[in-house]
Amino acid sequence: MTARTDAFWMPFTANRDFKQAPRLLQRAQGMHYFTPEGREVLDGTAGLWCVNAGHSRPRIVDAIQRQVATLDYAPPFQMGHPLAFELAERMVELSPPGLNRVFFTNSGSEAVDSALKIALAYHRLKGDAQRTRLIGRERGYHGTNFGGTSVGGIGPNRKMFGNALSGVDHLRHTHDLTRNAFTVGQPEHGAELADDLERLVVLHDASTIAAVIVEPMAGSSGVLLPPKGYLQKLRDICTRHGILLIFDEVITGFGRLGSPFGAQHYGVTPDMITCAKGLTNGTVPMGAVYVNQTIHDTFMQASGPGIELFHGYTYSGHPVACAAALATLDTYAEEGLLTRGQAMERAMAEAAHALKGLPHVIDIRNTGLVAAIEFAPRPNAPAGRRAFETFLGCWDRGVLVRAAGENIAISPPLIINEAQIGQIFQTLAEVIPTVA
Repeated sequence: MTARTDAFWMPFTANRDFKQAPRLLQRAQGMHYFTPEGREVLDGTAGLWCVNAGHSRPRIVDAIQRQVATLDYAPPFQMGHPLAFELAERMVELSPPGLNRVFFTNSGSEAVDSALKIALAYHRLKGDAQRTRLIGRERGYHGTNFGGTSVGGIGPNRKMFGNALSGVDHLRHTHDLTRNAFTVGQPEHGAELADDLERLVVLHDASTIAAVIVEPMAGSSGVLLPPKGYLQKLRDICTRHGILLIFDEVITGFGRLGSPFGAQHYGVTPDMITCAKGLTNGTVPMGAVYVNQTIHDTFMQASGPGIELFHGYTYSGHPVACAAALATLDTYAEEGLLTRGQAMERAMAEAAHALKGLPHVIDIRNTGLVAAIEFAPRPNAPAGRRAFETFLGCWDRGVLVRAAGENIAISPPLIINEAQIGQIFQTLAEVIPTVA
């Protein structure tokens, strides 16, 4: 460990191991990172699911540089600046019908906590103050703030932090290796798992439940696709019982599945959508909550004079972030990136499923420009060792992939071509047999 790396306590990282042999990135361009030594690394993860348009795009870089020299900051409380209003209007053009109000945050974690608070306040304003229970899902990831951690369903993210929020319960996850292993695209089996919400309604009574939050496709726990009909059933149950449905689209938003949002991809409209990551192409931290007009108007009509929602952040709608987001949306539009996943899905699926039969591979999943390879756990070893060693082997060969539990996740920038898809999966084909 050197003085150069001592001070930074890295997030979601094995710090002691990393600092013995740091993996450093110094610059990025297009589809590639470059190390301080000048080694080229193909980005198979879009940074961290966020650099959807590729790295260092000139339009986005120029917009950030111009904005920071023009209006570097503007207070968002009781003040405004034109870019925030312009960006909200542009974002609404991409959203499912009815989700036409946008609340700005600075990350996906903040977007989730904001959506949960909006849900609780909405029911209170309607006279249903007893609706305080929040429902997440096992293996769901909703960021790392207290609200998101509470409704999230990834064990290691929760176990050190006590109970966090009270009044939270979880649906069962939808991952079914017995019936759905090696499915190309959306699984056929498991729509009935949405009925788990009816079980929780009986247990807690619908009159106590404020909202259900799920990822349309769970990314961080290993690319878990919704079974056909599952999200539709979940929507119907929520509607029937007056429960708000929130889609966490921090990963699936802005083209990852081949549509602007997972809501459109799966044909299901929630009451709120949280987003971040691809909103600014990962350049400046920013998140947002899409809210339907009914929820928004309840605040406008039911509150007294003055502030309608006592919630927000110092950097909500930051002018530099707004400039980055507008330039990002322009880039997506000019290059057709929000739907490019549809055109590239077949190449991604064929390359991914060609790995079937390699040692320890027990499942492969794909949709749009995302895929996962799941490994059997190594006996008597820490969880995820095979995936982590595969990640290291690919890094050594110049390809960046992501280890997510027992899975390797692939989520490249949307500008990827077929040759680069081939490079990612050929590298995996070479590395996987070397991992015991």
